[in-house]
Amino acid sequence: MFAGVALLTLLIPAPAAAMHISEGILPAGWALFWFLAAAPFVALGVRQINRRKQIDPMYIPLLGIFGAAVFVFSCFPIPVPVAGSTAHPAGTGLSAIFLGPFASVVVAFVSLLLQALFLAHGGLTTLGGNTFSMGVVGSFGAFGAFLLVRRLGLPLFWCGFAAGVAADLLTYLSTSLELALALHGDLSFWLVLGQIYLAFMPTQIPLALLEGAVTGGILVYVRKNRPDILRRVGLVKEARA
Repeated sequence: MFAGVALLTLLIPAPAAAMHISEGILPAGWALFWFLAAAPFVALGVRQINRRKQIDPMYIPLLGIFGAAVFVFSCFPIPVPVAGSTAHPAGTGLSAIFLGPFASVVVAFVSLLLQALFLAHGGLTTLGGNTFSMGVVGSFGAFGAFLLVRRLGLPLFWCGFAAGVAADLLTYLSTSLELALALHGDLSFWLVLGQIYLAFMPTQIPLALLEGAVTGGILVYVRKNRPDILRRVGLVKEARA
């Protein structure tokens, strides 16, 4: 029974004014393409999680904590009047720092799947595209920004700030890219990409700055109160309990 309902949901998508890329927005070819693009990252993330949990039993509680954080972060709908849609924080900057970017992709995938099934946020046919933008691009972009700012020698807060901002803005750049590739038609691809991305900016820039501040603040808080966690994930070797 459940399998039949799920199959009907996949084959007969209905448009929804929801967060992420909504059900039925991407043509079947592009929907399949983004599933295939995201699948290797999810598979490698699952493999990494299985390996890490055998080495460190504390890794699973961390996975649960930051998985819940990503789910909650990405569930906050913020209206975007110009785009006729909603925006949201990503949360993958935080999970990429503490769990690693591949595990963060799995966290994003599970969060997006639950939201598509129970909250009508995104969709099942667009799950691959949403996972690629928020999970793959958001996680790896955030992790790269964190490492770059850390290498520059800036305080831990600003490392987290850069990761939070990068996760947010790069997620929406990737989402805009996916929409423009699928929907630009006879119009200039670059024009459509710019229009979609700029439409999100009035809400997304403040959200990105807020997410950066929250991510940096959490890192500082953990360093002050639980430096052993930062040592455990290899972020701050010189931390003292």
